[in-house]
Amino acid sequence: MGTVLGMGLTHFPPLCHPDAGLSAALRWTLEDPAIPEELRHPSGWPESMRAEWADDEGLAAARRHRAALVDGFHRLRSELDSFQPDALLIVGDDQYENFREDVIPPFTLLAYDDICARPWHPTQSTKGVMPKENVWGEGPDTEFLVRGRRDIATALVASLLDRDFDVAYAYKPLHHEGMPHAFMNTMLFLDYDRTGFNLPVVPLAVNCYGRRVISRTGGLSRFANTAPFDPPSPNPSRLMGLGAALLEAILRSPWRIALIASSSWSHAFLADRTWRLHPDTPADRHLYQAFVEGDWATWRGTSLEQIEDSGQQELLNWFVLAGAMEKANASLTWSTFVETAIFNTNKVFASFEIVGAPEAAAAQ
Repeated sequence: MGTVLGMGLTHFPPLCHPDAGLSAALRWTLEDPAIPEELRHPSGWPESMRAEWADDEGLAAARRHRAALVDGFHRLRSELDSFQPDALLIVGDDQYENFREDVIPPFTLLAYDDICARPWHPTQSTKGVMPKENVWGEGPDTEFLVRGRRDIATALVASLLDRDFDVAYAYKPLHHEGMPHAFMNTMLFLDYDRTGFNLPVVPLAVNCYGRRVISRTGGLSRFANTAPFDPPSPNPSRLMGLGAALLEAILRSPWRIALIASSSWSHAFLADRTWRLHPDTPADRHLYQAFVEGDWATWRGTSLEQIEDSGQQELLNWFVLAGAMEKANASLTWSTFVETAIFNTNKVFASFEIVGAPEAAAAQ
């Protein structure tokens, strides 16, 4: 019988930057000619933005924000070290990295063997996402061994296909030679102190960006960009069903799997209702309250239109986790909401009770 440890975290790219880079998305947005003039200056911002920006353009707030995120990663890393999984099944988004105009699958298991990733190298660094200079001072040729588990990935694919989830799979990269940043950053941050990271990874790429994956290349855009939108992402309820099917497949397997949803919550650069200046915190708080209460009916009843309206596209990764934890009737053991008004996204960390073999639950 298999065992599952459910977790959620962020892969917030600016955490790779020195502190001044945490507000890069806001600074870029303020240069958009379509932004009303009164919103270009702190005097026109909401109080929460002005308080974080303060008189140092957010530097002190950036230090506090980083500390809160690093604390979250430390806690989850400690849980992983205790759990000793056979693999991390990381649910992440692909922002026009591995999947582009030639194919956009709704969800794909990357059944890779071991690969050597160089996240700071121009051939593997996601344009507009990964910094030229990172907080660790690692050069472009810095290599990380990313261990794969093709056997686990292909077994999960077979199980999902048997349950009418037409999941795609891949044995080698298509357009991205290393690992797309949702997966790579998850590993980099879980090893923030660079003590070593040797856990195998099975990436599950979800087309979170949907209507914006090709038309906006899965990234920041100006309001003047009126290119026709693409077809949508999978519906949230479908992704919860995918999570439930994954849980069943793992519990029938011999493996210990950490199922990790990797993303921040609402993204300012996707939230037109806030002029793309700050995240939709009320929408995030609404779903977070349901999350901590185990109110999965609220999550299941959330429409894709609501997700897109609030800039919560990447939260679709968490719907996979939610579906699995709902199916398992798993209790949340720890969570925290890291709020911000100027650093593009609110972040959530979470971990659930271990699900599966009785001896695993006893060990917890």
